Amino acid sequence: MLFDPIIFLQALVSPALIHGALITIGLSICVQVTAFTLCLPVAIGLSSKHASVRWVLLAYVWLFRSAPMILVLLFIWNGLPQLFPIFRSSWFTPFIAAYIGMTLVGVAYNAEIMRAALGSLGAGQREAAAALGLTKFQAFRLVVMPQAMRIALPSLMNEFISLLKSTSLAYTISLRELMTTTSLSISASFRFTEWYACAFLYYLVMVSILTLAQGWIERRMSAPYSRKSNDRNSGLQPVRNTPALNGSDQNL
Repeated sequence: MLFDPIIFLQALVSPALIHGALITIGLSICVQVTAFTLCLPVAIGLSSKHASVRWVLLAYVWLFRSAPMILVLLFIWNGLPQLFPIFRSSWFTPFIAAYIGMTLVGVAYNAEIMRAALGSLGAGQREAAAALGLTKFQAFRLVVMPQAMRIALPSLMNEFISLLKSTSLAYTISLRELMTTTSLSISASFRFTEWYACAFLYYLVMVSILTLAQGWIERRMSAPYSRKSNDRNSGLQPVRNTPALNGSDQNL
């Protein structure tokens, strides 16, 4: 039999594959949360009036957007211990190395997304907030950031999905995530189709959950704007035939 359903079901619920999937999920969440947190000051700095700050951050974004993820991972895992003795300790595990490398790349991509979103709003939003007496921080938090997030959310979620799948590259530094576990199981059983099908199903479920979450977040963020639009439209009353209008029609 080319495809054995029994082996497929056993592989699907195997502790090793579940553990690999959990590492994939955990690594993706840790990297995305850190990358998004760090990308905000980088995105703001990319539009800084200080040329030195702007050029340093532009160089960082250019560098890590140009480097392949697998090259960054290999450099972090193999190069840092050679350059700095602190990375030769037991705390420097494949998970930590993957976390550092993917975060460095993720910050660069997320910063570019947020820079474009913030730049699309223009100066009018900040000027209006200042006219209301808001401080710069209040204007950014209450006015600029919510609108920028609505614009950037689809791109950020696409980046998160790409990151989730890119964790498979961590096999090069011996991290036992989903694809590494799948490859090791295939080496032991020589059942390629069943194990690859299981790995695909795991990725399919994870990406589907992220897609549903994206839709839910977009609806939640768009709800206040939809209510305001409905409130404005509800104030428009239909034109009724009045005696004056009827009289004018008769005179025509």
